[in-house]
Amino acid sequence: MGTFESLNIETMETPEDVKLHPSENLRREMPEIKNKWLYLAIPVIAIAFAELMIYSGNIIQAMGIHALILLGLSFSTMFVKNEEIQKTYQALILLPILRLVDLSMPVFYDVKLYNLIFIYGLLVIPVSIAATNQEFTRTQLGITFRKIWIYIPLSIVLGLLLGTGEYLIAGKHLLIGDLSVFSLLMLSIIMIFFVGLVEETIYRSILQNRLETAFGNRKGLIITSILFGLMHSGYGNINEIVYTFLIGIFIGYLFYRTRSLPLVALTHGFINVFFFGIIPLLF
Repeated sequence: MGTFESLNIETMETPEDVKLHPSENLRREMPEIKNKWLYLAIPVIAIAFAELMIYSGNIIQAMGIHALILLGLSFSTMFVKNEEIQKTYQALILLPILRLVDLSMPVFYDVKLYNLIFIYGLLVIPVSIAATNQEFTRTQLGITFRKIWIYIPLSIVLGLLLGTGEYLIAGKHLLIGDLSVFSLLMLSIIMIFFVGLVEETIYRSILQNRLETAFGNRKGLIITSILFGLMHSGYGNINEIVYTFLIGIFIGYLFYRTRSLPLVALTHGFINVFFFGIIPLLF
């Protein structure tokens, strides 16, 4: 990918700051952290190892590892004195929580689609707490509806293209039985307002923001995308992991350029709508 270009942020006070991306301004204010890559590498490698266990079919062992990661990161935030490392760990904590809630949620419905309401509805609580503790501004979190009428049709087109690619790679994974108005409406609501919004808040508004601040824009985007790809190991398909990593790069760059959470949440949601419903039922 090419070099990142800075965005003009109207909320900054000085001409020098106006030329910088929000994460660049935050990074300039933070003192340099010694061995910060070591602090990041340990939990990231542990999360990757747990996800590879899921990929190999060892679900129970993977849940145990994720539980240990969750405990380790939680206790580390109590003992690590550096505030930047603390906030990075708070952001990473959301990934084992996401996986543990997903794997341990009882099945309330025969149709898996409706279980996503419980999974992502519960995740709203820790995600909201983590977003507050990160102390990002609304601009940095991407909470804006600017250009939303452009982003809605754009996200539908992107969802169709990227969802088609995922279908060709991962195959059929239906969550609805037909293309009735009710089925499509329920699929769209759940995928956009539950799955897309919660996951993009985790990966982009919180994790990517924090890693950009700590390690720079390019590295933050790449690390977030690697984790995003690995967290799709449940399909047991290495091509799916690689593809979702690339989707993570694309969506992460969209977020970097626009700082619009609605855009990336809609795009993520419509990818799932086409992948889990429309495309497999049509073809």
